[in-house]
Amino acid sequence: MHANALWGESMWLRSFIVASLLQVSVGSVAHAAGPFGSVKIGNWVGGAFSNDETGAFSHCAATAPYANGVILVVGQNTGGSWILSFASPSYRFKQGENAAIDVIFDGQEQARLFATANQTNMLSSVMPANVVRTFQKASLMVATSGRTVLNFDLTSAGPVIAALANCVTKVKADGLDKAGDFTKIAAKPQAAPDKQTPSAGSKPARAKSGTGFVVSASGHVVTNNHVISGCVGDIKGNLTGEAGMVLRVVSSDANNDLALLQAPSTTTFKEFARIRDRSIRSGDSVVAIGFPFHGLLTSDFTVTTGIVSSLSGMRNDSRFLQISAPVQPGNSGGPLFDTTGQIVGVVTGKLDGLRMAAATGNIPENINFAIKTGALRDFLDNSVVPYQTAEPKSEIKTTDIAGNARPYTMLISCNGTEQAEAKR
Repeated sequence: MHANALWGESMWLRSFIVASLLQVSVGSVAHAAGPFGSVKIGNWVGGAFSNDETGAFSHCAATAPYANGVILVVGQNTGGSWILSFASPSYRFKQGENAAIDVIFDGQEQARLFATANQTNMLSSVMPANVVRTFQKASLMVATSGRTVLNFDLTSAGPVIAALANCVTKVKADGLDKAGDFTKIAAKPQAAPDKQTPSAGSKPARAKSGTGFVVSASGHVVTNNHVISGCVGDIKGNLTGEAGMVLRVVSSDANNDLALLQAPSTTTFKEFARIRDRSIRSGDSVVAIGFPFHGLLTSDFTVTTGIVSSLSGMRNDSRFLQISAPVQPGNSGGPLFDTTGQIVGVVTGKLDGLRMAAATGNIPENINFAIKTGALRDFLDNSVVPYQTAEPKSEIKTTDIAGNARPYTMLISCNGTEQAEAKR
């Protein structure tokens, strides 16, 4: 293809990126400059854009061409609205024409979008929040309008949504002049930096470890905040029997003791954890998997079983489950399964037996805690991370639960200062 043809196509792409977001959100024709910074994930390309007339930041968007001749455009404007557009040089709509587009995700969840032709070659629709969440989790979208049925591979859509949300947040906070690679999502302030020099008064770093589990094909890893808090240098993740990988902190929540890590972009996961979509009950059986006392016990993960003893934690804290499945230091951040193999919690710790013995004169047994999936899903939604839920199916053997968890349950390790350890 000639250079002029490529230039013409890129200018056309830019024109409908602008139209799809500015015209839907503002309701009038506007010109935009950009992209500022970049979003490049799979076949998606985009960045931040500004209004030429005012110079103000207007939206972040990305496009992806498909073999069916349609180019998808997805973006978020400064007001937080998400827009999905379908564009093609072969389209011939009347400006202002309306159309209903039925979309089905992974053959299950479906929605109807009401789109408007802001240009003759494009239809644009606002995506409700529930559709955005489904879009970012799905692998396939089938769109139907009239007699036209089109398939769209959404394998990279989850990270794209996260990058665009990060783009809007970053540009609103820092301005267009500091726009960069929006696929590099910065950690929140409470998360440990990748590298830091210990202060003169700090003690030498020591090895610390915990457990984590993968929740998306893109390699998003959930663990406890206290597992990675205070890490100095690289945070590493190891699947049993495989070489370690360096994990990047995406976000963390000290209040709910959750952290989200990201595996390298070159790594994909065919298997990952599914979160149970139905509440668990007191008395239900559970399975805990993790890497307790790493370096002292087996290098493989361990499996323990028990029941849900209570639907609340210490002092009736409703964010937690109390469980009888034995856990030890190193289990923190690990998956808690029901008997069908679905995630029902994130193991977070155990009752301090010595402290309770000193206070009450009795030594407690098997009083351990896990974060409920409600808090976990809120955390993942706020981090704009794709994940999948599942209804409980028929029970399977504990050995099968452990076998299924092997491809996505990780040892999480780093070097941490003793000061950091003392704060845990």
